[in-house]
Amino acid sequence: MTGTQETQAADRLLDAVLASLDDDKAEDILTIPLAGKSEIADHMVICSGRSSRQVQSIAEKLTDRLKHDHGVLCKVEGQDSGDWVLIDAGDVIVHVFRPEVREFYQLEKMWLPQGQPGRAGSAD
Repeated sequence: MTGTQETQAADRLLDAVLASLDDDKAEDILTIPLAGKSEIADHMVICSGRSSRQVQSIAEKLTDRLKHDHGVLCKVEGQDSGDWVLIDAGDVIVHVFRPEVREFYQLEKMWLPQGQPGRAGSAD
């Protein structure tokens, strides 16, 4: 794949992730571009679920959809606790938090330049 094709594939995967999160009522969805900042992925998505059960459900449905619709096998960490689930979908890294856990770690502050808001994730 050329660089442009890889970027387009990463953007399509990001769109699929955002659509899934939106379908499952994830809250405060934030997208952080990582291209050129990190070799781990092109995009990072951070969102919240209202409860441990919702966090687990959002993560499970996302990984199922990516596998069935896009052939992407994800690596998942933290699914059992439901406080913070990390989903590695290759070009897109997704963090699903309970709100108080997200507030405690403030992960977005580590990746966004000071004063720069991330892009609110939307599948529209």
